[in-house]
Amino acid sequence: MDSFETVINSDTPVLVDFFATWCGPCKMMSPILKEVKDKMGDNVKIIKVDVDKNQQLAAQFNVQGVPTLIVFKNGQARWRQSGVVQARQLQQVLNEHIV
Repeated sequence: MDSFETVINSDTPVLVDFFATWCGPCKMMSPILKEVKDKMGDNVKIIKVDVDKNQQLAAQFNVQGVPTLIVFKNGQARWRQSGVVQARQLQQVLNEHIV
């Protein structure tokens, strides 16, 4: 598996879902992320990062609460939001970063 840095350095937008297994709202994000992936296909990468297993990575990106969603492109964080985000809003955000 590629390292996190390799994945986020892509020129394809990468949506990272920082989540925790015990988090109720995080569980709500799974079908939303699947819907976004189904609609957007290869135009976007979506990865999930368990903050309990990757505490250093969560700290590096100052993730205070879960879920926290961050869109990366070419290694840069271009957008972030904490809490549940609806599929339509995520698609709009991701579409802004597809060039």
